[in-house]
Formats: sequence, structure tokens, C-alpha cells
Amino acid sequence: MFLIGKLHEHLMPKVELNKNKMLQAGPAGNIVMVTCCDKDGRANIITAGMYMPISSNPPQICVGIAPERYSHNLILEQGEFVVNSPSIMLKEKMHLCGIKSGRDIDKFKEFGLTPIPAKKVRPPLIKECFGHIECEVVNRVICGDHTLFVGQVVSASADKEVLAGGNLDVLKAQPIVQKNHLYYTIRA
Repeated sequence: MFLIGKLHEHLMPKVELNKNKMLQAGPAGNIVMVTCCDKDGRANIITAGMYMPISSNPPQICVGIAPERYSHNLILEQGEFVVNSPSIMLKEKMHLCGIKSGRDIDKFKEFGLTPIPAKKVRPPLIKECFGHIECEVVNRVICGDHTLFVGQVVSASADKEVLAGGNLDVLKAQPIVQKNHLYYTIRA
């Protein structure tokens, strides 16, 4: 009992969050750049903060995209997408890809990014990103104001210099982490 009492003395006071701020209690998260394309192969990029690996066997990931976003219908209609992992060096381009619509511009040309062919899906990889996960949509779930697209991983690749023993070295890759549009990376 004494130990528990001492523990509580060092805890910060808790503040109840309003409904529109409830997600602020969660941690910062990764940011990814998702590529998709239309039936004619015209590619688009959307920045997504709602990304999560959800299965190791079979390998599956999910991304959350709001239905009003241009990329939502592209992924829905074509059933494919690529999750591209940007380093902190791409934070400005990544941010711009998230606030401009692909309905109006070619984001690859507009922001100086390079599309390269994927191995198994039609949407391209972003050459400047350090990692790429090619997916075919196997499920979708409407979750409030977003659609969660579940992707079966059909191919994955990464820049050789960010790997150590086949695993991602986050100190070399310097992935973007964000909360409230504050972008930073992992340091030792």
C-alpha cells in the first residue's frame, strides 16, 4: 500500500478531454505517402497519418482515407495502392502532397517527386522514399469519417542503405513522425 501511495505522488494530474480532442491522448504516429492511380494509369499521392500494419501472416496493412479525398475513389475503383515511407528530408513535399488535391494537379511533377514502376501493382513507387509496400485491397471497413482499406502486401522493397541485417534501421531511415502537423524523426 505504501508503494502504491508513493507512486501516485509522482503522477501528473489528469485532464478530461472534450469529444473533439479525445484523440490527442494518443501517441504521435508515422506518416506515409500512399500512391494510387486511375483506370488510365494517372498516378496520385496522398499523405496519410492513418497507417498501421495489422497482420504478419499473411502480411497486411491498412490505411484510413476520408471518402471526400480524390485518392479514396481511386483506391476503391482500382483495388491497389502503395505505401511509401518518406524520410524527414521529404517533410515539405510530404506535407504539400497532403494539402493539395490530385484532382487539380500532378503531384509528382508539381513537387519534384519521381514515379518508378512497382513490381506487382499499377500505382508507382516514389523513388525518393526509403520504403515501399505494394498492396491489393482485400477488405474495407467504414470507420466513422474514414474508410479503412486493408491491403494484402504483394511486394515490398527498401533502399539498401536503410537496412541492417534485413531489418529497417530507423536511425538511418529517419521516418517522419507527427502529431498536430509537427513533423520530426527518431534520434538516438
